[in-house]
This record gives sequence, structure tokens and C-alpha cells, in this order.
Amino acid sequence: MIGKRLEQYTIKHPQQVLLVTVEINGEEDQIAIFKGFSSSLVRPTNFDPDVPVLPDDAKILSIDIVASPYNPDAPRYLEQSLSWDVMQVRLSNLGM
Repeated sequence: MIGKRLEQYTIKHPQQVLLVTVEINGEEDQIAIFKGFSSSLVRPTNFDPDVPVLPDDAKILSIDIVASPYNPDAPRYLEQSLSWDVMQVRLSNLGM
């Protein structure tokens, strides 16, 4: 559900990319979410869309909002180090 909510956010904000730093099963990962799709920047992403890239039991460490198109060599940060609590409020305010 967490991943789906963030994916919905990027559908409504196609000019933004979310870079989500998470801990999954004790390992840190970074997930890019753009226009409703999620992809790990650290490990291979499963081809099956039914397998969530961001599982519900993941611990979100921080969320950066970057301007699209995302250039990993020179990202244009709009906001950095948002907490999951702050992002949840934004999602709720948008009805997500």
C-alpha cells in the first residue's frame, strides 16, 4: 500500500521523481518512483508488476523530491530528506 500511494502521487505530479531511501529486511535500498512506476536503484527490479518494489514492511528513512527528468549526475532537488510522517500528511491531503 505504501508503494501504491507514492506511485499515485507521482501520477498526479508527473514533473516530480521521488527518491525513497528505505530499509528492507535490514538492508538499505533507494527506490525511484516516477509516473506511477517504482524501480530500485540498488538491486534488480522484479519484472512482475504484482511484486512490489517497496513492500509494506519497509522502513522509509527519507524521501527526496527531484525535478523530472531525473539526472543522477546532476539531480535538481525540490525538497530533501522528507520524513514518512510529512509525506503521509501530504498524501492524505491529496486523498491518497
